[in-house]
Amino acid sequence: MSMNRTVRLVKRPAPGLVSSVSFEIRDEPVAEPGDGEFRMRAEYVSLDPAMRGWVNEGKSYVPPVALGDVMRAFSAGTVEASNHPEFRVGDKVVGLFGVQTHAISDGRGVQRVDTDIAPLQSWIGGLGMPGLTAYFGLLRVGEAKAGDTVVVSAASGAVGSLVGQIAKLKGCRAVGIAGGPEKCRALIEVDGFDAAVDYKAGDLGAQLDKACPDGIDVDFENVGGEILDTILPRMNTFGRIAVCGLISAYTATSVPPGPVNLRYVLTQRLKMQGLIVFDFARDNAVALADLGAWVKEGKLKLREDVREGGVDAFVETLNLLYTGGNFGKLSLKV
Repeated sequence: MSMNRTVRLVKRPAPGLVSSVSFEIRDEPVAEPGDGEFRMRAEYVSLDPAMRGWVNEGKSYVPPVALGDVMRAFSAGTVEASNHPEFRVGDKVVGLFGVQTHAISDGRGVQRVDTDIAPLQSWIGGLGMPGLTAYFGLLRVGEAKAGDTVVVSAASGAVGSLVGQIAKLKGCRAVGIAGGPEKCRALIEVDGFDAAVDYKAGDLGAQLDKACPDGIDVDFENVGGEILDTILPRMNTFGRIAVCGLISAYTATSVPPGPVNLRYVLTQRLKMQGLIVFDFARDNAVALADLGAWVKEGKLKLREDVREGGVDAFVETLNLLYTGGNFGKLSLKV
């Protein structure tokens, strides 16, 4: 009998990095699809910073993963059995299938993807939620336009590296903030950023002043904390801040202090708006057409950090997102 290897949430995690005690790995019989359903076999599971919030109780944009449920995750794989009129055996699909090797779906929220445009794993990366987040966050929330200076924190991550590249395609000056000389060098030499700021090198403000001599028009914020506080005084009048993530607080063991420099939102008349990519779902086709064309034309490079170990390596690999251990879009090969 074929078995489905699952990762289930069994305990709410304590503040800090995720611990294996919160999850249980189980082998369960592979289910057969019913009428109007199909079964997919996962090949890649997406690991995203938002997962830390998905396991916490409290008010959020989606309900928390219920105790006992398979951990929520996007994954990409192949349809291996189908009673669904729109999905055939062999189709490559992406959806919220969870951290498991097999999943049953009725097709809602599932996307059939074209691996002639890009490899399967790219459809949970640059052509998936991270790519859509970068696209809508920069162009809709950040309202970036030619001539703007765009700063993005966590710039070597899945979303940040794409934000900088899209900014360049739109005629902006792109400045990335990352940790360490290797990541900063890649931002310029591989992704085409105009400048890179190493937050580990000290005096972040002086580095930003040098990289942004005309101030900052758009901040694509993935980190928050000290980085956001350093950016705020350097924002130009009527600047825009797209708050995509606050990763500095995701694994904090105590309540982090609020922004010290929030007064600049008032004095510079800044617009600061939270970014949840699902709010733009009705326009996904437009965004994917642009992203797919840029990838096919070689204008958009997709940096992918694919790790081995299957679903068993979920917890240790997920924590790389919160310690700066990944370089590009992080996923698990199943």
